[in-house]
Amino acid sequence: MSSTIIAIPNQGEVALNQKKKKLQFPLVSNVFSTLEKACGKDPDTRKFIHCVKVGIALVLVSLLYLLDPLFKKIGGNAMWAIMTVVVAFEFFAGATLSKGINRGVGTILGGGLGCLVAILAEEIGGIGNAVAVATSVFIFGAAATYSRFVPSVKKKYDYGVMIFILTFSLVVVSGLRAGTVMKLARERFSTIGMGFAVCIFTNLLIFPMWASDELHSTTAFKFEKLARSVEGCLEEYFALVGEKEIQPSANIVSICSSMLHSKSNEESQANFARWEPWHGKFGLSYPWEKYLQIGEVTRELASTILSLKGCLQSSRQPSPMLRRSIKEPCEIAGLFLAWILRELGQSIEEMKKCRAKVLIVPLLHTMKAELSGVTSRSLLEGSENGVGLAMAGFLFLLTETVEKVEVLAKEVEELGEIAGFQTK
Repeated sequence: MSSTIIAIPNQGEVALNQKKKKLQFPLVSNVFSTLEKACGKDPDTRKFIHCVKVGIALVLVSLLYLLDPLFKKIGGNAMWAIMTVVVAFEFFAGATLSKGINRGVGTILGGGLGCLVAILAEEIGGIGNAVAVATSVFIFGAAATYSRFVPSVKKKYDYGVMIFILTFSLVVVSGLRAGTVMKLARERFSTIGMGFAVCIFTNLLIFPMWASDELHSTTAFKFEKLARSVEGCLEEYFALVGEKEIQPSANIVSICSSMLHSKSNEESQANFARWEPWHGKFGLSYPWEKYLQIGEVTRELASTILSLKGCLQSSRQPSPMLRRSIKEPCEIAGLFLAWILRELGQSIEEMKKCRAKVLIVPLLHTMKAELSGVTSRSLLEGSENGVGLAMAGFLFLLTETVEKVEVLAKEVEELGEIAGFQTK
């Protein structure tokens, strides 16, 4: 049987390094660089920075109460500005923009429509006033609530629709006269706009946390995790064959399980990334949907690796002699898969095109053919006592892993073409 020899690059060459964010504000570049070097990507430090930013935003918006000139103009409506900061200020900049814009649009539409209905009800007068208010609240409330069940609306505008229902109902049912309603709506909208402006200023200009950067980095780092998992499974399977035994890598299960539960988080980050302005390496209309498709394939691959890990815990493990017969092709396949996964991750991280269909896919086809031949031979050799089935199952799952990596390579190549990655 012919063997395929692959030159595996050094780990240092293929390790995924987190790239520094590009600085948008030269005046704070030195401070930003110093802070980034000190804290790096430490989650606790990022949480601390977010907490400080929230405190700054609350102090700024509280000046509407604390400063007499501002308080005389705004008065008690300043509480709406504070409420906006508390509700709309999120960890990621895109989440803050999403909530702030949804809140503003919902307030305008709900308040404006509520004023029109209030004016109409006042013109009708008498019992017709109550009928018009009740009918309008029922129709618009029910219609807006129904729209929240539409997937496309729920994904992006659910918060805005909720604010619309709240504002419309409060304005219409308040029972105030038209002039008072218009004045109240104008004052509250202005204070909400002030609170939103404080959120944008604080969240986007002071060490912004971009959901796009987070989704991009976590997607790229998934490939490194998958590569380690594949290597760990093969090391465990052939541990008894080598001179040294290794400890079972229990983290393979935790790594793959965390990927299987990452869908909702990725969808949230992609949604927030769509709201973010042009910054750094990500322009407008960036194909974040493709990242979700890649995430789906990585979850399928993680599920296959978990099944591969399950073969190691089978009570009918083949003997070391039988496993030795498939050690070489399996180790070559494992090294090759790990190298390919790291190359794909590096391609996403550095935003450089990978020629998967030309360079990677043909090699994967060759690898699948070799593993299929080994599987057939293993079934024949172990047919008497049945252990060949266990070994063939392991080889089958390894072949499935190769197929999933092939699909993943094509998805990464398509991402590079759509997003306009640079050619290596």
